[in-house]
Amino acid sequence: MMYGEEKDESMEIDKASEVGFCSWFASLPPKKDDTIRLFDRGEFYTAHGDDAIYIAQTVYHTNSVLKHLGSKPFTPQSGQQVVGLPSVNLKQSLAINFLREALTTNQLRIEIWESQGGKKATKFTLSKEASPGNLQAVEELLFSQSDLTAAPIVLSVKVGSASQSTTKMVGVAFADASLREIGVSEYADNDLFSNTESLLIQLGVKEVILPHDPKQKDVDLIKLRSMIERCNIVLTERKSSDWTAKNVEQDLSRLLSDDTEVSIMPELDLKIAMASCSALLTYLGLVTDSDNHGQFTLKTHDLSQYMRLDSSALRALNLMPSIRESKTQNTSLYGLLNKCKTAQGQRCLGVWLKQPLINIHEINKRQAMVGIFVNDSDSRKTIQDEYLRYLPDMFRISKRFKTGRTNLEDVVRVYQAVLKLNGLIGTLASMSSMDDEDKDVLNDEILAKLRTYQNQLSKYSEMVEQTIDLDELEHHNFVIKAEYDERLTELAEDLKKIRVGLDAEHRKVGGDLDVELDKKLHLENSPVHGYCLRLTKQDAKSINNKRQYIELSTQKSGVFFTTSRLKDLSTDYTDKTELYEKTQGSLVKEIINIAATYTPVLEAMDLVIARLDVILSFAHISTNAPIPYIKPILSKKGSGHLILKEARHPCLEVQEEISFIANDVEMRKGESEFQLITGPNMGGKSTYIRQIGVIALMAQTGCFVPCSEAELPIFDSVLCRVGAGDSQLKGVSTFMAEMLETATILKSATKDSLIIIDELGRGTSTSDGFGLAWAISEHIATDIHAFCLFATHYHELTSLEQQISHVKNLHVVAHVDVGAKKHGNEITLLYKVEPGICDQSFGIHVAELADFPEAVIKLAKRKAEELEDFGDDRTEFSDEVITEGTQLVQDLLETWASKIGQGPNEDSMDIDMTPTEQLAVFRDCYETVKAQIDANPWCQHILATL
Repeated sequence: MMYGEEKDESMEIDKASEVGFCSWFASLPPKKDDTIRLFDRGEFYTAHGDDAIYIAQTVYHTNSVLKHLGSKPFTPQSGQQVVGLPSVNLKQSLAINFLREALTTNQLRIEIWESQGGKKATKFTLSKEASPGNLQAVEELLFSQSDLTAAPIVLSVKVGSASQSTTKMVGVAFADASLREIGVSEYADNDLFSNTESLLIQLGVKEVILPHDPKQKDVDLIKLRSMIERCNIVLTERKSSDWTAKNVEQDLSRLLSDDTEVSIMPELDLKIAMASCSALLTYLGLVTDSDNHGQFTLKTHDLSQYMRLDSSALRALNLMPSIRESKTQNTSLYGLLNKCKTAQGQRCLGVWLKQPLINIHEINKRQAMVGIFVNDSDSRKTIQDEYLRYLPDMFRISKRFKTGRTNLEDVVRVYQAVLKLNGLIGTLASMSSMDDEDKDVLNDEILAKLRTYQNQLSKYSEMVEQTIDLDELEHHNFVIKAEYDERLTELAEDLKKIRVGLDAEHRKVGGDLDVELDKKLHLENSPVHGYCLRLTKQDAKSINNKRQYIELSTQKSGVFFTTSRLKDLSTDYTDKTELYEKTQGSLVKEIINIAATYTPVLEAMDLVIARLDVILSFAHISTNAPIPYIKPILSKKGSGHLILKEARHPCLEVQEEISFIANDVEMRKGESEFQLITGPNMGGKSTYIRQIGVIALMAQTGCFVPCSEAELPIFDSVLCRVGAGDSQLKGVSTFMAEMLETATILKSATKDSLIIIDELGRGTSTSDGFGLAWAISEHIATDIHAFCLFATHYHELTSLEQQISHVKNLHVVAHVDVGAKKHGNEITLLYKVEPGICDQSFGIHVAELADFPEAVIKLAKRKAEELEDFGDDRTEFSDEVITEGTQLVQDLLETWASKIGQGPNEDSMDIDMTPTEQLAVFRDCYETVKAQIDANPWCQHILATL
């Protein structure tokens, strides 16, 4: 019952069974906090206890929908005891939407309990369990009418040993059960598991399974668990004995396609990965489901083939939308670039953004294809709007074909896609605005492959046209042609006669009531009443007091009614239709079996369609940006400079009421590879350094970039330390989180990395923070030699430029209009980045921009001035006194230096004087000017501070 709706009696739990159910519910084993339990009662679902309260607040946004079953006290997580078990009802459609959201958006586990007792049930059995990485049990229930735009990947990890004490061997196995793929990887890692973190990001893992460590003694598992939690990935623990490779070869031989010789596969040599694979297969229960046999493929994932990203980079670059953001909002890079028209294209875009390429030849191919569609907007729009948007998710349909859980509608959807394929190929082939090299790329990557699939699917089209009644599609009927079978022919004739009778009765009633057919009097096939008639509530007055009309129901759309003749015809139509479907059942199975043989072609075609969809999306956004993007020039890994002209942040420049200020970037290897950026808060430091990371990532996915000119090297990783985020619920302070992220950078960065650090060291004391910031900066600049952008408020760091030649200082420009406001100055943030150091702090000015109370601003200024006076030796003395004192001290030191052999005087004393002898000479020199120094206040002040 939605809030504000009338009470639905059909969703009321049987009162007599309340007490029994409450007693049984209390006996259930406890569940994890991230698990939701729903109870299937046939026509509706219920949730109880804390789950009911959660659903009331998140789905209905009110606790008024809660009912309390029984009279025993119940204590929710809030701790406030209530009388009766909190309960809430959910219609089937609402429950399915809620469960889908819980799994894919909120990263929760779900349990569905079933019983045959319906509203009277007091006991239930667990029928379905699912988690964000394992959707198999609920895939048909929750996702049959919606496409998955993100793969539900679950990954298993095992840590082995290596020869070096600080290096560990990690073996992982991962699976996407929806696409029937298993992947393995084995690699060396450091004690912070930086490579494993990058792998989780690359694959977009939804769930990780680890061996259970009840005593918390395994240090590696503790560190892995901490890293996985930082990545906000669901963690599941299983018994350690699952991680054994004893039976994995036998299990894989069942799951992999029949033509795969498992025993000679190189993946079997990855012993640690195979142990993880065994645990993964056990957790997913793949081997026990015979529908999976012979359906899976096995692949090896090479971590080094893609740019490495850590979880901090994912957040800092705002790569993917947050839980509450739409997948098409411009606030994330994915949302900005997601102009895809297909579900497979959206999945592919997510993969590409998390797996930027480091192979320059593959990047150039993508860039060339993007350029083709940038230059031919008409063809791009035609392909997107007339072809891609009508193509179904072939992977989902292929899986249903393989499992037999499909119908003629899926067969027809593939047929319609094949028809669209013909026009798509024609449009691609007719494109002429490209040179021969671009034509070759488009042909090799897209066109030639689509033509191959078109030829392979020609027989499929013929089969559909010969067997399925395509004329019935306009009525949304998916049936076998009547002439395909004698029995179907007879039944089709009977159905035709019944339809004629239905139309005749429709006309007869229209004449009797003197109402216009189809405009006022409608003949409809209701799912509840079968064929019946409908009038609006206003026109329904004409059937009052007429016995020949039988009123069925009154709804918003009008009054449904029938006649004795119409009722008989409707019953006959329902019976004949059921018999038709039953008769064609064996033929449908035969057609679906034939269609299933085409799944390898459909899956291969799906990959090409997804790739084309993303390329077109890149071209669309590159052309339609406020200022069109340009094609970047990339250098091979290990060479090249980072030079951007008029660089912009792609997400910020499209926000309303923002006039983005572009900046140039010049980072040359060995000359200016490390850049320190100072300046006021809100001045644009963070935007400046982040946009460089976003542009580098976009370039390596093959997209054009928001600049007027762009030259970049190939980066092996983008590593970020941006923002201060508490993880107190996980026992990690702001400063500790900052140090963990920085440690990951220092241990995993190479000379080919791009490092972005923003405001390091703010979580501790000023002296400690500065010391850490200096040491980290110097280590990156002198030992790692990576490209690094370091934004800081520690102005003292800028002196690093004087010690290391390739460190350069930049600052964001702010203009202060003196006396512009009655109580101070006005600051204008110009958002321009220029060489040099920011020579003042603007904290109080920014507070003014934030509209702080005037009294607070005045007090802040007074205290700041007091602090500045405390550290400024000049403020108490006149310029004349300071000048005189300075000259006295200078003359004293020069006289002393000349007498101990450190001055320009050739007649100076022997340079081999001991420190004691030098001090004695200083005392003699001091005595000659003591009276003058004693008379100068500034000199006395200096001596006092010493």
